[in-house]
Amino acid sequence: MNSSHFMNDFFLTNKHLKSLPTHLLQYIVDQDYNQYTPINHAVWRYVMYQNLDYLPKVIFGDYLKGLKEAGITIEKIPNLYGMNRILQKVGWAAVCVDGFIPPKAFMEFQAHKVLVIAADIRQIDHIEYTPAPDILHEAAGHAPIIPNQEYSDYLQIFGQIGANAFSSSTDLELFEAIRNLSILKEAPGVSKKLINKAEKEVDCIQKRANKEELSEMSMIRNLHWWTVEYGLIGTIQDPKIYGAGLLSSIGESVWCMSKEVQKKDYNIQASKVNFDITKPQPQLFVTPSFNYLIQVLNEFADNMAFKKGGEYAVLQAIKSANIATCEYENGLQISGKFTNLIESNGKGIYLKTEGATALSYGGLEIECHGTNFHKEGFGAPLGRVINYDLSNLNLEKCQSLGLIRNKKINFQYNTGLILNGKIKDFILNENNNVILISFDDCDIQFKGQVLFNKNWGQYDLVIAERIISSFPGAINQKSFPEKTYDYKSQTIKVNYTVSEKAVQQLYQKIANIRESKSDYKELEIIFQQLKSKDSEEWLLLLEICELAKNHNKCLFKELKNYLNNLSNKRNDLKKLILDGLKIL
Repeated sequence: MNSSHFMNDFFLTNKHLKSLPTHLLQYIVDQDYNQYTPINHAVWRYVMYQNLDYLPKVIFGDYLKGLKEAGITIEKIPNLYGMNRILQKVGWAAVCVDGFIPPKAFMEFQAHKVLVIAADIRQIDHIEYTPAPDILHEAAGHAPIIPNQEYSDYLQIFGQIGANAFSSSTDLELFEAIRNLSILKEAPGVSKKLINKAEKEVDCIQKRANKEELSEMSMIRNLHWWTVEYGLIGTIQDPKIYGAGLLSSIGESVWCMSKEVQKKDYNIQASKVNFDITKPQPQLFVTPSFNYLIQVLNEFADNMAFKKGGEYAVLQAIKSANIATCEYENGLQISGKFTNLIESNGKGIYLKTEGATALSYGGLEIECHGTNFHKEGFGAPLGRVINYDLSNLNLEKCQSLGLIRNKKINFQYNTGLILNGKIKDFILNENNNVILISFDDCDIQFKGQVLFNKNWGQYDLVIAERIISSFPGAINQKSFPEKTYDYKSQTIKVNYTVSEKAVQQLYQKIANIRESKSDYKELEIIFQQLKSKDSEEWLLLLEICELAKNHNKCLFKELKNYLNNLSNKRNDLKKLILDGLKIL
């Protein structure tokens, strides 16, 4: 966790950061701007110049205008302090995180209109594409489209809906495996054997996931991938790019426009199309408008547990195997680990939680009904009591029905469930309607099966018939304080060798010449030094070539020849070098 000093200073840069709930703060890291090397800035410049040359032809909207409105410059990696002050004008903010973060947390940030930006930047060897999240992807990909109001609305709504999606245990395994693989692939010097092992692990979990029913989070993650990350807009015959994964990849932004990549009309079926983060995408989806994206998203949300309710909602809470909340139609909310739904003829009879459980109403924990009281779990019937009319129940109606304290009562449900007990107390809501009745000496049975025994203590009956919503997590954070998320893999910080530091110093010299607009004679000295060693530092040579163009024609010509020869010798660098020379 970051120091409070850093957090206080950072939060002053953008008023929208103040809306973040405290449990999300654990994911925020200091950008540590001084960590970026001269090579990192050169990588940023190269990609951004390539983007400026190509993207205006294929992007949706005005790319350069979008960069300016998001506070992003071409010359250097953006500093989030400055970027935040400018993003505030379009109603958004940005925070740095350490690589991939859990999907639910990611969605919550988005719901609060906060862009999540990985602090690191890709290594030069992965300049065209990296499977790891990096500042090029997030800042140069997402941010330029943010000022578009329709797209901005879509992102926020997506976050709000996505934060309510249930994950499966396999989802979380896959997240950790992909995070680990992306870290290993992006870190220099990692053995191929270790990477292969991580790839096999991802592949193994993915195959298992493909055999399982897709979770809500899996499906909404697919929708996110095929829109926010890899989306096209317009028509199949004339698509434009808006997805951040395409905008930040100088390789895939060109590849995606080729005939080799199949273009499909976007619809809700995209939620069932999985993707491979480590490979170029074989197909992409085209939406006619951002408003259409919102229509599809709302269509998807209508079938999610938090909107659909019923037995489906309870079963999703059970499958998640984590703390979840189920809400009755009277507004009472049960938060805990749901473990069982007793059914008969496809209808829910009785739901159960295991371990600490809290009861809330309207998002506030009901007094004396927190986890300290319901330590060992909670059970609640579903269905209607048929021998008493419990609709719109208040104390006056209770009196007329003979439901009074210390009286033994028998409730018979339309499901066949039977409750016998002595009324102890009533819990009312703000409208004085009864939402809970507490019983002593309570027995609950269903077809001879004991669901609650009077020897287990007080029983609290929810006065409602059905579940209208369920969603992951507790409705009240105070009931279950969120624990610090413990990543299974940590990002690898680079330890540079003496020779690598020497190369960085040369990059820094070139950067100083560019910024000071002087000492151009140094260019010749640096080039001769590189030439004497048959250097293959192609990006450094391109940086020198760029400055020599207007200040030393002979050097410029010699550098071009050297780079062309290098591109012929190194086929793997050919496209990068020729694309760089083309820009010059």
